Amino acid sequence: MKARKAIVAALPREVAALVRGWQREEALLAKKILLAWNDDAVVACAGMGAARVSLAVQAVLSRGPISELVSIGWVGGLHSGLQVGQVYTPKTVIDAATGERFSAESGAGVLVTVRSFANATEKQRLHATYSADLVDMEAAAVARLAQAHQLPFRMWKAVSDDNAFAFPELSRFYTAEGWFREGAFAMYLIPRPHLWGKVIQMARNSKLAAANLGKTVQQQMESRPQQ
Repeated sequence: MKARKAIVAALPREVAALVRGWQREEALLAKKILLAWNDDAVVACAGMGAARVSLAVQAVLSRGPISELVSIGWVGGLHSGLQVGQVYTPKTVIDAATGERFSAESGAGVLVTVRSFANATEKQRLHATYSADLVDMEAAAVARLAQAHQLPFRMWKAVSDDNAFAFPELSRFYTAEGWFREGAFAMYLIPRPHLWGKVIQMARNSKLAAANLGKTVQQQMESRPQQ
């Protein structure tokens, strides 16, 4: 079997456009992991956060030889020069919790990984502190595991919310396994109509980011065939 790209994302919605028509398996090992694959790549989504990333990486490694480990998904923009829906390839990822820095095989710019959602104020702080462009919750964990397994590391990230986007704290709506509780979120929104417009905007932005991310990753795989 030839080596394939191993692609790790947090949520199935982030990779929906990419894996359309691929073979897939859900609830792998009863740990709520989505696994999808074709001849060129294997994708795993296990939820938000570093612990779930570890499970996702274990899942992709179980599918055979891996040529490189790739972190993809939605990110927040940290300054006004970044466009919602645009896909970026950061060169450096910083773990804000430990200060560790990891380098990707290619790209430009800095992404910082944090433990919880960053609101507009926190985004300003992260940009000032780390000179970072983007923020997520998983890339540093993927980079650390790539290093541990001596695999090349790469990132493709699509902006789903810009530096000024303001929204209530979402961490309360995630399970211990890193999955979003849509029902609980809907119940929270019902008596708060002032948030409905922002939810619609967030959904549109996320859909655009996922679509562009899928196109970009597919194009990159076609232009850089596996060995």
